[in-house]
Parts: sequence; C-alpha cells; structure tokens
Amino acid sequence: MGARCSRFSLCWWQSHLKPTVLESSDQENGGKNDRDALPGFSEYTLEQLRDATSGFSGENIVSEHGAKAPNVVYKGELENDRWIAVKRFNKSAWPDSRQFLEEARSVGQLRSVRLANLIGCCCEGDERLLVAEFMPNETLAKHLFHWETQPMKWAMRLRVALYLAQALEYCSTKGRGLYHDLNAYRVLFDKDGNPRLSCFGLMKNSRDGKSYSTNLAFTPPEYLRTGRVTPESVVYSFGTLLLDLLSGKHIPPSHALDLIRGKNFLMLMDSCLEGHFLNDDGTELVRLASRCLQYEPRERPNAKSLVTALTSLQKEAEVPSYVLFGIPHGTAASMQSLSLSPLGEACSRMDLTAIHEILEKVGYKDDEGIANELSFQMWTNQMQETLNSKKHGDTAFRAKDFTTAIDCYTQFIDGGTMVSPTVFARRCLAYLMNDMPQEALGDSMQAQVVSPEWPTAFYLQAAALFSLGMDTDAQETLKDGTSLEAKKNRN
Repeated sequence: MGARCSRFSLCWWQSHLKPTVLESSDQENGGKNDRDALPGFSEYTLEQLRDATSGFSGENIVSEHGAKAPNVVYKGELENDRWIAVKRFNKSAWPDSRQFLEEARSVGQLRSVRLANLIGCCCEGDERLLVAEFMPNETLAKHLFHWETQPMKWAMRLRVALYLAQALEYCSTKGRGLYHDLNAYRVLFDKDGNPRLSCFGLMKNSRDGKSYSTNLAFTPPEYLRTGRVTPESVVYSFGTLLLDLLSGKHIPPSHALDLIRGKNFLMLMDSCLEGHFLNDDGTELVRLASRCLQYEPRERPNAKSLVTALTSLQKEAEVPSYVLFGIPHGTAASMQSLSLSPLGEACSRMDLTAIHEILEKVGYKDDEGIANELSFQMWTNQMQETLNSKKHGDTAFRAKDFTTAIDCYTQFIDGGTMVSPTVFARRCLAYLMNDMPQEALGDSMQAQVVSPEWPTAFYLQAAALFSLGMDTDAQETLKDGTSLEAKKNRN
C-alpha cells in the first residue's frame, strides 16, 4: 500500500506509448460468439436471487454498477456458477410492475460485448430487481481517480473512450439511444480488462432518483431547463467522461471550456502523462470533448461520428486490455467477497451507536507507535492543559455528550503539542452525531494523514461519505479499509 493514493488527492505516474497500426474491430459488438456465451433474458424468482446473493448479504454489496442508495447492487452466483450483479430497487422506484417488466425485457434484448448486458429481472410483490453480467475489475472511476498501484495508461484511456462510444452507437441503432446519468461509475471492466457500459442506465421512466446526479456543474444545460434526457444530453455526458480520461480527475465542464478557449490544453492533461503521448492526439481528444460540451445540443456530434473520430486515435489496438491494465489474464481480485470487520460493518450501516461502542472499547491502542515523543520533552503547563483537554473530551465522549467532546478535542488538537489519530476519529464520530458530516469527513481524512494505513480512518471516512450522499465513494473507501485490515492481520 506504500504507493497507494487517497481518493481525495492526486497521484502521478508515467507511461510510454509505441505507435502502431489500428486493427479493425467489431462495430456491431454483438456477434455470434458473444450471443452464444450469454443466456437469453430470464425472469428469476426472488428466492433464486436471494440464494445467489447469500440473502442479500451486506458482504456482497458492490459499487461497480453505478448504484445509488437505497437501490443497492449485489454480487451473486447462480447455480450454474455464473456470476451476476443484482440491482435491488426501493419499493417506490417502479410502482407499475408491468412497466418495469416491459422496460427490463426491452433492455434485455440487447447483446453487445461493449455492454454489461442485462440477463434477467425479478418482479414479485413490491420487489423490483435487475440481473446483469458481473464485471469483476471495477469501475472507470476506481481506475482513474482512486488507483492504488498505477494510473491508467494513455492507450487504455483512448480505448475506453472508443469502446464507450461504440456502446452508445450500438444502443442507438437498437432504439435505446437514451442513457441516464452517464458517468465514470457506469463504465465497468470485465475479466479481460475490457471496458463495458452498465446496462442499468438504459432503463427509463423509473423513479430511481433523477436522470442526472445532484451535481449541477456536470449536468447538461438543456436537462436543467426541461428535465428530459435526449441523445444530445447523453453526448454531453460523454464529453464530461472525455475530460475525466484526459485529466485523471473530475473537472467541471465550464472550467474545462475556459481552459480550452484560452488554448491551455496542457492544463487539462493528467500530469502523469506529460511527455508520454502525442500532442496531436491529446489536442484532438480535447477538441472532441469541447464539441460534446457545446451549449446548444444541435452542435454536438452524434455517437457514430464519435466512433469515427476516436478510431483514428487508437495506437495500441493489438495489445490486449489486460496487458495495458497490468492485470493477470482472467483473474480479478474484486471477485473476492468484501468481508468487513465489526467497525467496517457498523460504518457501512451508519450505526453510530455501534461505532461509538467500538471506539470506546478500543480506546487509544491504535495510537501506539505515533511519534509524539512526549517522554522526551519538557512537561510544560501548556502541555498539561492540552492533555487535560483530551481527558475531559474522553469523559464527555464516554458520556455521549458529543458537543462537549467536540469542544474539548478541538482544544487538544489546536494545542499542537501532540498528534492523536484516535482523537480525530472520536471527534469525527462526535461530528456525525451532531449532523456535521463535512466536518466529520475532514477529521477522518486528518486521521488518515497521521496514520496512512489505519483501517479505522477509512471506515469513518466511509461513514462520513455515506452521510454526505456520496455512496459510491463510500463503498470504495470501505474496500480500502478492508484491504488494509487484511494486510494488518497478515502481518
């Protein structure tokens, strides 16, 4: 984990590209072999899906498919050993069962190697569930924004853009040109490392939240006016994804367009790619993004022209995706079940009472090894006052007087004579108890700065993210905490 980077900071890496000739690709993306490999669309029973997901166990919750709570996605395994992703909607998402079945059957007719295809559904009572192919190598957001060992190579970014454009063109030719909330969490990677577009965003007329995220900076301007998704608004969202691929971070389109108009193209580029891609290719991708982000919908390109433009940029088309990704062929660490510790489980449920009990029971044992060097310093009145603040904070924390705990811990932290990740963790929970999630997130991040490999910091970060409605990031952070916990237990 030494090379690992927090999802809230930037990391840099360099790659080298060798120009090669583009080989032809299957534009239809739904050839005979692909159709034979996948089953036809099926209607599953609730019992079948409950068995496949171990009773919709929290350990099987995944975030790879762009789900937003309370519509949760679970990893599951059918009796025929086929891995699936099961999206379970809340009761109000699809009140009309007939409409749900018609939509699911329509989307389920699509079959493409550019999609994480819909292979079934379930409609029993108030239950509405979708069943899709499981993509084991996580999301574009994970590999662009939250990478652990190395960022995505330029050639892979170009491939993601092309495959995604091909997915949108395929859907358009099949009469499913509308896609809801296209973003980096909707782009998934299969066992071979190939990018696929989640089929869940093709479902329309549900009450699965809004068609776009609540972040207005990334919402197509015409959607803000009309509330309707159009093929042109999907292209706008594709443009925001091109910005993600260019920069390695989520840049508001208005800011990006200002840079483009000022011809500051390189300021858009991920610093880790500097000097290791052809400037003409980078410029072309910037221009394509700019065209997609035009204010007037009619001025944006369509999916077919996007495919044409992106095809000409491919330089390593013959290199398999798993090679560009650096993953062993056919394996995926994310296939392993997410096994949470009691604290991780409590944070995933936002059970603040259970979190308090665990933090109180553990005490300050995780502060051992923090280089405060108090035993080698002169004991001063200021230091004694600082320690007294911590003591009073602990008393208030134990008594569940969280307002007082915040005040006392703040005095201790501001004293600056010693650093304690546990104090940050305790004040984080106190902030959550007082409905101050932004402050809680700040403290969990500070705890991570002090102890970069402390699982508790990541678990509390997830709790704060859940409170802020950032459910996908929260799930990713839970995974990070679990990985650190496993590493800690091995050592």
